[in-house]
Amino acid sequence: MASADSQARIRHWAKTRNLTIVILALWVLFGILAPWFAKDLDAFHFMGFKLGYYMVVQGSLIAFVVLIWVQNLAQDKIDDEYEHGSN
Repeated sequence: MASADSQARIRHWAKTRNLTIVILALWVLFGILAPWFAKDLDAFHFMGFKLGYYMVVQGSLIAFVVLIWVQNLAQDKIDDEYEHGSN
C-alpha cells in the first residue's frame, strides 16, 4: 500500500513540476522576451498604440493574470486526480 502511495506522490510531483516549468517559460516569454523585442514590435500598431508599447504596458499584465488563473485551474485538476486537494 505504501508503494502505491509513493508512486502516486511521484506522479503528482512530476505533473506539478512540468506544469510549473511550462508556466515559468510563458512568464519569461511575456516578462522578458516581449520587452526585449519591443522596438521590433513597434513597427505594428494595435488599437492606435505601437504594438511593442502595448505588449509591455498592457499585454504582459493581462498575460500574467491569465497565467495565474490557468495555473491554478490546472493544479486543481492535478490535485483532484491524486486526491491532494483540500477537503
